[in-house]
Parts: sequence; C-alpha cells; structure tokens
Amino acid sequence: MPSTKTQKIIFGLIMSYAMAYGMEVYNTAIKMGIPLQEGGFSNLTGVVFWEAFKESLYMGLIVFVLSSLFGNRLGAYIASRHCNPAVDNPYLCRLLRQGGTVAVMCPTMSLAASILFSLILGGASLSSLPAIWIGTVIKNFPMAFFWNFFAAAPFTNWAFRRIFRKAE
Repeated sequence: MPSTKTQKIIFGLIMSYAMAYGMEVYNTAIKMGIPLQEGGFSNLTGVVFWEAFKESLYMGLIVFVLSSLFGNRLGAYIASRHCNPAVDNPYLCRLLRQGGTVAVMCPTMSLAASILFSLILGGASLSSLPAIWIGTVIKNFPMAFFWNFFAAAPFTNWAFRRIFRKAE
C-alpha cells in the first residue's frame, strides 16, 4: 500500500484510470447497442475499446480529482464506521473501504457524466437531470462495484507492487 505522497498520487492515478477505462468500455458498449445484439457483451470489438480509451483519458482525470477531493475520504469514513484494521481483519477493512468508495464515487461520476454527456453534449434540459442521473446510477452501480472489486483494485495493487518493488 502507498506510504508516501508520491506513492499515493501514483496509486490514485492507476486506480482512477483503471476504473474510468472499465466503466467507459461498459458505457460505450451500451451506447453502441452491443448488449442488445444476440450474444450481448460477447460482441465487443476493437472500436469499443478504442472509443472507451479516448473518453477515459479525460474521465480518468475527473475521477482522480473528485476521489482526491472527497471520494476516498468519504469511502474511508464509511468503512471506519464498520471496521477497525487494528482489531478486525485488515483485508475485510480494505474491502469495506473499496465498497464505501464505490458508494460515493459511482453517484458522483454518474452525475458528472450525466451533466457532460446528456446536458452539455446531448442538449438535454436541466430539469431532466435528476431522472437522467438516477438512471445513470442504476445502470452503472453494479458494474462499478464488481469492476472495482474484481478488476480495477486487483490490477491497481498488482501494478503498484511492480512499480514500487523494494530493492532486493
């Protein structure tokens, strides 16, 4: 786990971009109608991954900024209300922190995406924002939860350990 300010920033960037890219692949596939085709998500193509990559370049930065401002702290606070690493299993505490962070960041990023893609770029009216936002949270939360627990967090931990190996 990160211990210095530099390590925390690098860990945060890796996690932010891992989450952003996974969520962008998911949302790009939905936008392209892939889940509606026979075979569903098994029909992903390189175009989906490329378009998601382009969007994740700036969405990852938004994730990093918002998680640094409040998402990580609120996630840690939620976890601390249920788990103490000094007494409880530290791995369980880490999972609770991940869950708390997803519980904060998914609605936050769904709001950011709703404003950016539906209002600014899509031309929807401001009065439709609450409905669009709730629908976006409902669509994204299951993916964000499972993507974080089973892909983004394990990848981030693996990459972080590779970058910051102790000199042997």
